[in-house]
Amino acid sequence: MLGGAGRRLLLETVGWVLLLAGIAALVLPGPGLLLMLAGLAVLSRQYAWARRWVEPVRLRALQGAADGVQTWPRIMLSCLGALCLGALGVLWVVDPDVPSWWPVHDRWWLIGGIWTGATLMFSSLAALVLIGYSYRRFHGRPEAVAELVGDLEEADEDLRRH
Repeated sequence: MLGGAGRRLLLETVGWVLLLAGIAALVLPGPGLLLMLAGLAVLSRQYAWARRWVEPVRLRALQGAADGVQTWPRIMLSCLGALCLGALGVLWVVDPDVPSWWPVHDRWWLIGGIWTGATLMFSSLAALVLIGYSYRRFHGRPEAVAELVGDLEEADEDLRRH
């Protein structure tokens, strides 16, 4: 079993990997704020600065979820995006031959293989589950959105004080 120092090193490594993956996923496909939240939650066991950021990032993730289900076009586009991500994952898993129109070396076709496909399909499933959760919690519930906005303003004020 891991000793105290080994456990701390493992938790810090996991926390930093999740946090950096979340930052990357803000611009790449993936649940950026959720990964950042997970990383901060792990790092908050060791660092006060991470503890201060857990709640604001959690609330921003919820705000994004609420915004994403405000209107039917947003819901449909979110679902379409998630399904396209899943379709790309299936493409990676099926691994078709390199098409003749592919402009670069064959080794750059579907980089990562089956694991990239599995990750894309998992992200697609996670996105669909989160859309469903967001819909149930926020769609047509202005009081829930107003409460979230109030909590976010309070968390932002707490951050400014520290």
